[in-house]
Order: sequence, then structure tokens, then C-alpha cells
Amino acid sequence: SLRGSWRLRSGNGSVSLRAEVPGCVHTALLCQGLIQDPYYRFNDVMYRWISLDNWTYSRTFKTPFDVRKWQKVNLVFEGVDTVAQILLNNVTLGRTVNMFNRYSFDITSVIQEVNFVEVRFLSAVSYAAEQSRCHKAHSIPPACPPPVQKGECHVNFIRKEQCSFSWDWGPSFPTQGIWKDVRIEAYNYYHLIYFSITSFFVKSAQQWYLEVESIFDVVSTKPIAGLVTVNIPKLQTQQTFSVKLQPGEGSIVLLVNINKVRSSAVEAWWPNGHGKQTGYNMTTTFMMEAGCQIDKFSKVYFRTVELVQEPIPGSPGLSFYFRINGRPIFIKGSNWIPADSFQDRVTYDTLRLLLKSAADANMNALRVWGGGVYEQDEFYDICDEIGIMIWQDFMFACALYPTDKNYLESVRAEVSHQVRRLKSHPSIILWSGNNENEAALASNWFSIPYADMGVYIKDYVTLYVKNIREIVLSEDKSRPFVASSPSNGLESVKEGWLSRDPYDTHYGDTHFYDYSSDCWNWTAYPKTRFASEYGFQSWPSFSTIEKVSSPEDWSYTSNFSLHRQHHEGGNIQMLQAIGRHFKLPQSQDPVKQFKDMIYLTQVMQAQCIKTETEFYRFSQSEIINGEGHTMGALYWQLNDIWQAPSWASLEYGGKWKLLHYFAQNFFAPLLPVAYEDKGMLHIYGVSDLHVDHKLTLRVLVYAWSSLEPVCTLAREGVTVKAQSAVPIYKESISDLLERCRNCTRKSCVITFCLVGEDGLQSPTNHYFLSSLKDAVGLEKTQLSASVSKQDDIYVFVLQTTAIAPFVSLDVGSIKGRFSDNGFLMTEKKKVVVFYPWEPTSVEELESSLILTSLLDVV
Repeated sequence: SLRGSWRLRSGNGSVSLRAEVPGCVHTALLCQGLIQDPYYRFNDVMYRWISLDNWTYSRTFKTPFDVRKWQKVNLVFEGVDTVAQILLNNVTLGRTVNMFNRYSFDITSVIQEVNFVEVRFLSAVSYAAEQSRCHKAHSIPPACPPPVQKGECHVNFIRKEQCSFSWDWGPSFPTQGIWKDVRIEAYNYYHLIYFSITSFFVKSAQQWYLEVESIFDVVSTKPIAGLVTVNIPKLQTQQTFSVKLQPGEGSIVLLVNINKVRSSAVEAWWPNGHGKQTGYNMTTTFMMEAGCQIDKFSKVYFRTVELVQEPIPGSPGLSFYFRINGRPIFIKGSNWIPADSFQDRVTYDTLRLLLKSAADANMNALRVWGGGVYEQDEFYDICDEIGIMIWQDFMFACALYPTDKNYLESVRAEVSHQVRRLKSHPSIILWSGNNENEAALASNWFSIPYADMGVYIKDYVTLYVKNIREIVLSEDKSRPFVASSPSNGLESVKEGWLSRDPYDTHYGDTHFYDYSSDCWNWTAYPKTRFASEYGFQSWPSFSTIEKVSSPEDWSYTSNFSLHRQHHEGGNIQMLQAIGRHFKLPQSQDPVKQFKDMIYLTQVMQAQCIKTETEFYRFSQSEIINGEGHTMGALYWQLNDIWQAPSWASLEYGGKWKLLHYFAQNFFAPLLPVAYEDKGMLHIYGVSDLHVDHKLTLRVLVYAWSSLEPVCTLAREGVTVKAQSAVPIYKESISDLLERCRNCTRKSCVITFCLVGEDGLQSPTNHYFLSSLKDAVGLEKTQLSASVSKQDDIYVFVLQTTAIAPFVSLDVGSIKGRFSDNGFLMTEKKKVVVFYPWEPTSVEELESSLILTSLLDVV
């Protein structure tokens, strides 16, 4: 391994320092104290010089073996970011131009006992500009990001993390560095490069089998024969194959049948909330005549995935949903972006914390978005282990791309490398060619003259269909592929891979953003087959912002607040959305006003996405005017790349925003959902459970001015059907208000929950009959909390003197999460548990705790 300490120097040699590999220039400079935190205040702009320079990594190393004894020696880079010339002992081995590719250089004739290796980087920014200048054929838009993003241009000309040149939620840090493993490999006969296992189920025979693929580099001049044994002890499956490896690079594919008797006992891998994530230990032993044995230890999982696109009775178009192990699954989750601008800071613990938070909020899926990176192996390992399904984009987003020979060659290598690396993971259920590029052409985002459109459509089909799709289909038969998101699925294919309207609700998936309508009104949302992106912004907590700002920044209209907002008009859109339903903060104390604003943006975001997600969930079983059967809700976005206003529900560092606490409820396996239509209140029972349940629906109506309900109603024997959404209650609002005497829309609120036998219970949901700024009878409450420790957790007992909407508990930068937050408190007492992620104490929690409810905003 060549991990560890390297030398790093700037283009003219004026800066020279020690640097860790894997790593990048920015983190090396930070580590040596030569720059401050790149995320602090305006440093993303102040430190542009770093990515405009050309840096060089170098080191000497002793070869730990006798070089003469080995037939072949390679220098292997798992990831180079991005454009570099590689030299060993002053001999140029080759160049790298693709961050997502693996590079292997034959150094057999160059390696010595003591070696000097150099990686000479070229600025990604100047390389991308140069590639764009040289592209004479036709322009490839967009040239540059919008000014509000303060980014760099021509990112579509470089195979690098697209958002590293800036995005509408992230800064511009076009890194340079050796971002993954680097090592020397030496071998004499043969070497295993890729090893993958995919499982298949033969319905007719009711039997599982595995496809085990091994890709070798064979250096002997004649074929090598040998035996390969595959053993899965727990399934009493052992098979031995005789194989022959031909000289050069080639693959062998073995089909392993699972013992017939055991096949029926195989425990399948299920998504979170639908069963266990059982994996089986498997050993594959290669015994070749050359006498060199290789043992591969792996975990094998059994699951099938189908993307179902079929006609729906009573509706034009086609369905769009996933069947896992033959069972239709409603996809609940979010979209994943890179967890940091500097990938070497994304540790196993970072990933574990974020992914566990997704599972803890009842999510079963994430979409790895196409403007970031193909995630590290650990990311997919954790998803396999906790049951998070992955919709995997290829790394192309919101742009058109060149299709010249060199570019396509690089992309082809990238795609086959990534598919081979990742296809063993049961968590990945779909490959998708790009993010929004079909829509970009169909809606003509880049104002391409109609006469030129054909050229761009041809480029599109060349890249995603003739290249990426071809490779995916040849490398991986075990999961579906779509060319883009959003798209119309099979209908897009039928229309030549480019549909007239990729947002058509009768096909495929949709992305939907609307910042001008009332987000509490469900009729504003598309009744789509699958919602793969939708969202609203909010600000991260004050404790998160505080780390990267100074006191003069702490106002909603400061330069800092404008600088961090990378979405045109974003701060104003948040104000407008808040103003519809809440009173805007008027405090004379600017910092108090800033904190109140932050709180309200989080309340607003949580409430809007709750409304939209509940709409998607209750639409899963019905068709209305030809629309419906919604089978997926992935909001934009799960996580943050830095401390700034964004669509995320988890702040940079992992702290849960109010939205994430709401998600825990709106994604609950059992949930009653209310909406209003033409003066009628409808309540649906939504269930992801596998069996029908007879439950009691409890409806409580409260006046804002009292902790005693005005009236209660229990409807018993309500059947909530397995994996569906059914109407369970309907009443006109005027009847309801009359029944609960003295109630008006402004003076009362409705709460409801489902309760069953054996402690089965849904979260308590609520429905606001009017905007809270118009609520009558709401009083400022005295909220108090006492904290105590029980084993590894902390118990907060909250008390209130009046009904309190959107009660928020915040313990600043103490890492951990609450069992519930942002709730409507309708009882005098409520118990909330705090799960710490690092050691803390009752004293620390008590002194950090800030309790806020809606009426604390003045």
C-alpha cells in the first residue's frame, strides 16, 4: 500500500508540505494549518486559488520484495481526482482524466529497489475550460452555473464530481488529490481484479442460483487450468468447477445452484421495514495448477427486483413501481448528495450516522444522485446491512455532455468499472443513466434553436443508450436500468428515449418543485406514479451556522446569509412560504430574530414536505381522473455538504432538522392521513404492514385555548388493508364543528391516531383547519423540562400550561437525536428520549437545552 505520508507542492514550488493519501490539497493545507476551515464564512471564494493551481504529489518508497522475481508489477490507483500525469522514477506511465475510474499502470520494467513516484495534477478548472475550447463541433450547454452559485464553468467537460464546481446547495471546491487507495501489486501467474456475486431466482424450479464472476489478468503465456470451489456452509451448498484461464484479461462466470432442499429455506434480503437483511457467508477458493491459491470471503444476499411498468385498469399510461422478492414495495426515502466537499473527510462513521438516521426515520430507500460521486464501498455495505434500497444514478446531472471518441472511451471504462465494483450489493435496485438530462432537452432548458435539436438528441442517445445502457446490460442482468430521472420509463423508450413530456404523471417518475403555491394545499402536487424528487428549503440550526460564521453574520439579510444561499431567491421564497401560515418574527433583537427565522424555516419545510409526502402515500391505491397509484416518495434531499440553507433534512454533521423528525412520522409503517376536499374531511389509513389490521381510529378535537379535548370520537373495527391506503373516515367539516360545540376553523385543531391490539399504534397525526397566524385562543405557554439519565439514554419530561404547536427541543452542538421533535403538544406532560451519539451528561444537556414553540416567536 502507498497510503500514508506524501509530499505535496504547488505549481511554482512556493508551497511545500506533508500530505496524507488518500486525501486532497485542501485538507492537506488545512491539516498543516496553512488555511482555515474552507467552510468558514466566505472562504469558498477566498480559497479559489487552490483549485486554480497545479499541484504535485510525490513520495519515495522501498520495494518490499525482489522485483526480479515477479512477472508483472502494477501501480494501481483506485481513484485519482482528476487530471494528472503519473511518473515513476521519472518515466511517464500515463495520464488520468476521470475521477470515477480505476487506473492500473504496468511498472514491471520501471520499478527498482528504491522508487520515486510523482502525480502531477492539472487544475480541473483550467482543464475543463480547455476541453470546452477544443470542442469545435457544437456548444455543449450550460457553459457556467448561475452567478448565485459562485461556481466554476464547463464542469460537463470533465469526468469529475459535477457539484464540485458548485451547485444550488453547495460550494465550489474543485479538489485535486489521490482520493482513494493506491498500491503496488505483483504477481507471477494470474491476478484477480474483480469479483462479484449476483443472485437469481428461477420461478419454475422454485430455486435460487448465483452468478459468480471473476475477472483476471493472466500473465503466463499459456492457459492456466485449475479448480474453483464455492462454499456456503449455512445453505449446505458446495460446488467445484474446473476452469481454464486464457492469457490476457478475461473473465470466468460460474453458475452455483443452491442446494435444492435448502433453497426453500433461503432467507431473502428485505428492505427496511419489510423483513430481515439476511446475508450468508461464502468462501470461494481458486486452486490453480501454478500453485497459487486465492481465497475470497464474501457475504451473499438473495433478493429479486423488478421494475413493473404495466397498464392500469381505469387509467391511461403505465404503472411504475418496484417488486422486491415478488412483493410490491412503496419506496419511502430521500436523495443522497456527497456528505462533504472533501471526500477524504467522509469516514465510515459519517456514513453510518447518516444512513442509520435514514433508517431510523422509517426510510427504505435513497437515490444516489447523479451530480455527486459513486459512493465508497462502505456506503453500500451499510445499506445492505440496514435494508436501504439504492436507486443509483450514473454521474451526469443537469447538463448536456460531449460524445467525442476520447470522452466516450473514458465513460465506458468508468461505467464498466463501477458496475463491476457495485453489482454484488443487494441494496442497489436500479441503475439510472442521468439526473434530469432528458427533461433538460424535452423542456429545452438551454434554449437550443429547434433546427439544432437533432444533434443534441443524437448525442443524448449515443451517451446514455448506445454506451452506458449497453455496458450495464452486458455486465449486469440482475436489475433494471432507466435512461434518466425523471422519465416516462417505457414510454420514453418508445418515443426514441426522449419523451415529449418527461413529467407526465401517467408514466415513470417525476421531479416537482413549486415555491409559489400554498404548500399546505395538496391539490398543488402532481398525482404521479412515482415522486423521485420534491422539496422545500430551510436553514440549518443556529448551532450549526455558528461554527462557520461570526456575530455580524447573524441576521437573515446579512452578506453571509446571502452568500450561503445558492438558490436564486431562496431566502425570499422561504419568507413567502412562512408568511402564508405564520406571523413573521418582529423581534428588535437581531440575533433573536435570526434564530426565530431559522426555527420558522424548519417548521415550514417540515410541514410542507409532510403535506406533500402524505399526499403521495394516500394516493397509492386509487386512480382519480386517470392519475394515481403513486408507489414512491423520495424527497430532495437527505444530507448536507456544508452549513447552509438547503433542502436537506439532516444538517452538515448529522443533526436532525425538524423535517427529519416529521419524516419519522410521515414514513411510519402505519399512519392515518387527513386531507380536505370540497368542505369534507377525509381520513385514510395508510399501511406498509404485510397483513390487514382491525383497528380503532381515535379522533380528538381540541380548542387552541384548552388542554382538554372539546370532543372525542372512537371509530372501532376499522380495517386497514395490508400495503395500501384506504379511506376510513369522512365527515363534512361544518358537521364536525357543530358536533364539537363552540368550535370554529380558527379556534380548533383535529388530532387522530390508529390503535390496535398487541400495542400496535400509529403516530398521532393532526390537521390544521386554518393558518396558525389566524388561530384563535392560542396562548403563550410556560414550557419546562426535567432531564434524567437511564442507562445509555436521557429522558426529558416536558410540561406545558397550554397547547403548544411545533415544540422544538434543541441541545445545540451536543451530538444525538430525540425520539420526537417539532410536535403539537396537547397534553400537560410528554416524555421525550434523547439518544446521544457521544458521551454527554444531564448537566450539559440541561444547560444547552432551548425549548421553543410557535408562540415564542415574536
